[in-house]
Amino acid sequence: MIKIAVLGTGKIIPEAIAAMQASEKFEVATIWARSHSRDKAQKLAEKFNVASVSTDLDEIFSDDSIQFVYIGLVNSVHYEYARRALEAGKNVILEKPFTTSLDSARELVNIAKYKRLFLFEAVTNLHMPNFHALKDSLGKIGTVKLVQCNYSQYSSRYDDYKAYKVAPAFDPNCNGGALFDLNVYNINFVVGLFGAPEDSEYYPNKGWNSVDTSGSLVLKYNDFTATCNAGKDSASPCFLIVQGDKGFIYSQGSPNEFKSFDLVIRGEDTKHFELNKFDHRMVHEFIEFAEIFESGNYKAVESGLQTSLDVMKILETVSQKKQ
Repeated sequence: MIKIAVLGTGKIIPEAIAAMQASEKFEVATIWARSHSRDKAQKLAEKFNVASVSTDLDEIFSDDSIQFVYIGLVNSVHYEYARRALEAGKNVILEKPFTTSLDSARELVNIAKYKRLFLFEAVTNLHMPNFHALKDSLGKIGTVKLVQCNYSQYSSRYDDYKAYKVAPAFDPNCNGGALFDLNVYNINFVVGLFGAPEDSEYYPNKGWNSVDTSGSLVLKYNDFTATCNAGKDSASPCFLIVQGDKGFIYSQGSPNEFKSFDLVIRGEDTKHFELNKFDHRMVHEFIEFAEIFESGNYKAVESGLQTSLDVMKILETVSQKKQ
């Protein structure tokens, strides 16, 4: 078992710990929290039978038995905590989005490569058997013409936001908003399949504090265009579609879960793929991270980091453009 320390006590943490334990690859050795959140960490530790709780990062980073650190903190501090962990010689699993700027992302990647440490961005859909099978099926639909992605769900924090109570998810100073949250899954789906686009444009719907509560991202490739829609202020059926001149691939449901897809080729029966082995969307990524680590497959690490950098470049480019 790979010993891992979990940093944070937010909404994602119970899901991440449950997925790590379900993977049967990771042993959660400790949960770190800021001093004011120690009680939350203690309750999580009791719920998941985690041996210890800490409010001292240096204590965690100096513990040679801890091989990985999982960072599930607010977007705006991803870089800071990941850098500290890497500099302390720890392998890192960093929740999406990777960072909030391309320069900080590059710095993390450079540190990891220099120290030959394993650094992963936790984007669930890229590590699922369904995604790998879809990637293998792309050639069957001919030349790709259009890609469409939609991930829209009404945020549990949006009513508070409308009442001028701002959680980090809707705080532009914390890199909140639809682009850095839900749309990250769409963007990773497209980049994971086709690599970096030639150009990108974002058309946000802005709220009262200028955060993008929803928006449409257009990724321009040489031969086709991909549209990535995401909304935290509204809901609709979520889907992923890749259209080619011989057929199309269609997945219904939220892209972070990516439970199945259909391969439709003209003149042939529809083929349905439902290959994920776990109900919880996060289990496969932890299994894949562990297998890459155990096998020493650093080429897989570098490939994943290139995707993270390509996605970060898109996020930064469109954030800087004036709309």
